[in-house]
Amino acid sequence: MAKSKYKFDSKIHVYRATKRMSQQELADLVGVSRQTIIQLERNRYNPSMLLAYSIAKVFNVTIEDLFDFMEE
Repeated sequence: MAKSKYKFDSKIHVYRATKRMSQQELADLVGVSRQTIIQLERNRYNPSMLLAYSIAKVFNVTIEDLFDFMEE
């Protein structure tokens, strides 16, 4: 599989802190494990469109607000 020429920087932890929400609370709201949220916040996991959308809905922001996308 070819490596993507794009990378992203997650800002989930910023929005989560603003709402004083734990990783577990966010995980429960979007139906994933806390481990998944940890990996997302460390930019080690590429979320599905549906997961990214679900997290954006929790914080009432767009996917682009949650993630900075850049070309490598």
